[in-house]
Amino acid sequence: MSHSSKSTASWALAIACLAQLASAQGRGPAPLAIPNPTYVSIPMEITVNRPAAEVWKRIGKYCDIGEWARIQCTILSGKDGEFGAVRSVGNEILVGKTELSYTYTQPVREGQPYILYHGTLEARPLTATTSKIVYTLMYDSSTLADDAAREADKARRTAQFTPFLENMKILAEGGTLPPAPPRGAGKGGPPKQ
Repeated sequence: MSHSSKSTASWALAIACLAQLASAQGRGPAPLAIPNPTYVSIPMEITVNRPAAEVWKRIGKYCDIGEWARIQCTILSGKDGEFGAVRSVGNEILVGKTELSYTYTQPVREGQPYILYHGTLEARPLTATTSKIVYTLMYDSSTLADDAAREADKARRTAQFTPFLENMKILAEGGTLPPAPPRGAGKGGPPKQ
């Protein structure tokens, strides 16, 4: 038996022993805080007349949200683009990334239900000269009162993020954004849970 096979067998035995010990003590996983979640995903996309790598270079840094969402963004901890970086927008934490994407989540807050909110921003190649920006939100909407409230929430989030996609397209294609509407007068603002 090779060293790696012995190591794997040792780990498997250790895990089995721990599982048996936990079972013998009557401990299983803790109950779910939200027993019947209703997970929603909202995929949004826009086609861009630039290669994906160029698009990502222009709009894909973690705090680029400040420009295309027209809000202040600073890195509160960690480094822009590295796992665990926290940006000032919603105290969002970078939890996943690829060469042309990142995924973030928002932290648990006192007095608010945790809805497992995650967002993924991606530049996806279509051809050698075109791509699309894909922004997908995922969260648990079970804390909302009913189906009508869930649909209204989904429509609100879509309306909030659509201008962000439009702004990213303008920037990625080399344009400049028009003047921002006065605070409180337009859609947008910082993403909310």
